[in-house]
Amino acid sequence: MRDRHVIVMALLVTTALLGGVAGPVAGAQPTTEPTPTVDSPSDGPSVSQTDDACGFPLEITDATGTTVTLDERPERITTTNPSAAQTLWEIGAQDRVVGVTQYAAYLDGASERANVSAEGFGVSVERVVGTEPDLVLVPNASSASTAETLREQNLTVYHFAAATSVDDIAAKTETTGRLVGNCEAAAETNAEMNQAVADAENRTADLDRPAALYPLGDGYVAANNTFINSIMAVGGVDNVAAAEGDGYPQLSSEVILQTDPEIVLVTDPEASILDEEPYASTTAGLEDNYVVMNVNYLNQPAPRSVIESTRTLATAVEELQTGGEGASDGDDETTDGDDGDDGTSDGDDGTSGGDDGTTDGDDGSESQAPGFGVVAALTAALAAALIARRP
Repeated sequence: MRDRHVIVMALLVTTALLGGVAGPVAGAQPTTEPTPTVDSPSDGPSVSQTDDACGFPLEITDATGTTVTLDERPERITTTNPSAAQTLWEIGAQDRVVGVTQYAAYLDGASERANVSAEGFGVSVERVVGTEPDLVLVPNASSASTAETLREQNLTVYHFAAATSVDDIAAKTETTGRLVGNCEAAAETNAEMNQAVADAENRTADLDRPAALYPLGDGYVAANNTFINSIMAVGGVDNVAAAEGDGYPQLSSEVILQTDPEIVLVTDPEASILDEEPYASTTAGLEDNYVVMNVNYLNQPAPRSVIESTRTLATAVEELQTGGEGASDGDDETTDGDDGDDGTSDGDDGTSGGDDGTTDGDDGSESQAPGFGVVAALTAALAAALIARRP
């Protein structure tokens, strides 16, 4: 690590929280030739329909093994996790969304939709029913019971498997597009996401990969088999917690010191965790090397989260090692609020506000790490892109 002051920072301008997500008009469908059946890969959902390839009626099998039938395009869609909402916004189906959880509030116009979050943790079945949805999207492997409860209310529910990789997110986006009739927009979104991944990997290919850690507090960390681990890999760092287990384990101070990260990913612009032990005694703490990531993008497995988080991390790694060559001022390599994103993403997959109060949400882990139920407004207004050596 360079023993010097290095800063890369981007602020989301106010319009980032007010502007909409760029994308095709909601409901737009591609022109396709009629086909009687579409067979998905063995590891994906089973799909069949009697109309065109993105038409209705549709029968599709979800992660619970339940066959979901849609006779026509759903016009009222409710989501029980923010990643599903972000995906619908991204593919231009937001005008048909009637219910979202509280952690999707960052999305343009989401405040005009019904809030289906329960008063405490989780989702209110009564509120979901009250939205009178044609389709309920339930991401997160740990929410299978939620899907079943909603089905008992005679609702049409599609439950997604955990998304722990970019490929998982691409598959989930494609399926979402198929469910709502926006297949072409979903394909375009995946193409943009895959290009962003390739760009981030190319930018850091010839650079050293710093040892990195994403601490959540009280020893909890993002480890292997998580969306966050995938982001770290694409962004050009090696997650030292990946060898310590899957999901979001709680590590002892001794183990954290042994992993000795050179860089710590934080969602607090002040990086206050580096003032605490054991982090203060790691190389990252001693040299004050940290990357401020957007709290919601980092924690939500959805396309825009991949695009922005990998770009941010690759920019930080590049800046740290090249001394500013090719670094961003917040308009090119990081989020400036004018490129179609909504400022933040949400947090249903690792920290910061999963709707069930867990540390993860869409990754399938349910570690009860503390402190991730509230997304601070200040953090939501910051684009993640800061590596700093504090004075």
